Amino acid sequence: MRAVLVVNPQATATTPAGRDVLAHALASQVKLDVVETDYRGHATTVARAAASDEVDLVVAHGGDGTVNEVVNGLLAVKGGRPGSYDSVPMLGVVPGGSANVFARALGLPRDPVEATHQLLNALEQGRSRPVGLGRADGRWFTFNAGVGWDADVVAAVDSRRGKRTSPSLYLRTAVRCYLRPPQGHPELTVQVPGAEPATVRTAFVSNTDPWSYLGPRPVHLNDGCSFDTGLGLFALTGLGLPTVLRHVLQALRRRGEHRGRRLVRHDDLSLISITAPSPVNFQVDGDLVGQRTHVEFVSVPRALTVAV
Repeated sequence: MRAVLVVNPQATATTPAGRDVLAHALASQVKLDVVETDYRGHATTVARAAASDEVDLVVAHGGDGTVNEVVNGLLAVKGGRPGSYDSVPMLGVVPGGSANVFARALGLPRDPVEATHQLLNALEQGRSRPVGLGRADGRWFTFNAGVGWDADVVAAVDSRRGKRTSPSLYLRTAVRCYLRPPQGHPELTVQVPGAEPATVRTAFVSNTDPWSYLGPRPVHLNDGCSFDTGLGLFALTGLGLPTVLRHVLQALRRRGEHRGRRLVRHDDLSLISITAPSPVNFQVDGDLVGQRTHVEFVSVPRALTVAV
């Protein structure tokens, strides 16, 4: 088996010693090449080359941004066309970031050493699973995407790339973007199959649940959403303080059951369309893509195989 280990040395929990241990362990089972990323988008380039070269396994060691780049590189050879999940290299993940939402949603250990041990066992036992992904405006996403408030938060954090990210930084930024939204809270038109268009103020699209984590606490928006179902939509028609506080508290409960007259919520969707009257921020997997006036989110079942 041929494999490529993609390491983001700037990720929160990656270290040279951890990289060497991981590389040594993997090299005992596979023919391994190790690449450290130097710039944003580098992991995509490496993964695309690995897929074109028909490598068997690509392991992402970094945060959710690194995983997202690797996924987009692996699937780039398809030209965006969905196909059989076993036609591209298998993905392995060893968490090395601050949130590691995708890895945690898969049930992988947060500790890189424990995750490496589980990955090695999965390879030895031939254990893997197909996962469904989302695709929006040419970008694949593994756990979430959105326009509006959450994307404003991502944009604000992205502008402070030199600062170490943490749950408290995201929380402070979320409060600031709520109180002083950089683009206001424009009306967004959401359309899903079988339902009338709805006008909302913010929209979250989930590919799994939990949608994110506040430190050790999971954030639930669509508890019926998983890697085996379609996409989940969570949107609010208003952003008054009572509405926001109600749904924040509901999101932090163990079951994450949401109720409220301002709520627009659907699970297991194949397609979601969101339109804005003027350009708004758009993010996938916590990575700012840019500004858009229209985005279509598509569910792609069994898009990729992950060693677990």
